[in-house]
Amino acid sequence: MFSIVIPTLNNINYLKMCISSIKKNSKYDHEIIVHVNIGSDGTLEFLKKNNIKFTYTDYNAGICEGVNKASKIASKDFLLYSHDDFYFCPDWDYVMKKELKLIKSELFYLSGTMVQNGQVEYDCGNSLNNFKELRLLKNYKNIKFYDFQGTTWAPHLIHKNTWNKVGGFSEEFFPGTGSDPDLNKKLWDIGVRIFKGLQHCKVYHFGSIVTRQKEKNFKTITESGSKGSKIFLLKWGYSIKFFKKHFLNSDKLYDGPLREPKKNLQYYLDLIICKIHLYYLKIFFKF
Repeated sequence: MFSIVIPTLNNINYLKMCISSIKKNSKYDHEIIVHVNIGSDGTLEFLKKNNIKFTYTDYNAGICEGVNKASKIASKDFLLYSHDDFYFCPDWDYVMKKELKLIKSELFYLSGTMVQNGQVEYDCGNSLNNFKELRLLKNYKNIKFYDFQGTTWAPHLIHKNTWNKVGGFSEEFFPGTGSDPDLNKKLWDIGVRIFKGLQHCKVYHFGSIVTRQKEKNFKTITESGSKGSKIFLLKWGYSIKFFKKHFLNSDKLYDGPLREPKKNLQYYLDLIICKIHLYYLKIFFKF
């Protein structure tokens, strides 16, 4: 059905959980492809033993390069990008497939809803040590949310032809922060207007474990104001926040394909602020 691409960095226990949840809770058969960064914790041996496809770098390639490498060996028409610290809830792929039947084009970007560290809070533990799997399985259907606009969140689903057309993730966004909205901007520029988050496609998220190991490096922190957001501003001339607000209508109730942004007074005021930030960035910030 889907080619599920998972980048990982010496995170074998979460990766095992993620893969186990896919196999246990999926309605359809999927191709799993892992990109292994370094893999000195036994990840390579685990994947080989279980006949799971993978690509490999002996250095930390980050999310973007890793996903790009793994996607090149995908055999399915649809690519689903996943963090290695996701637990996929039952029905996730049934919901995705049902949505695909409504779309008559390859130009779309779909995602699921992240529980706990994402769109909606529902505490079933913050690590594998205290993960309440049975509680999640019993209650995930009752976790209320809505189909939402302007998603930039994993897990995302995209047609492989569309992914290849925009060149996948932009690898300058190492280790990954800023790459999702950048991908969305590239998709927007080729005519994608369906950016939809699906409330009933749920994954439990333990909190970006794969990138936390980079937080001590000020150049690759994962919070607002990071290097990734600066790269986005320099590349596109406005901020991630501006793009999500005026183009993607992020987090609003989904009401159909997006339209061109309304260029009203608020649009131009926000754009002026972006240009001021861009001016100072070009003068004072050095990568």
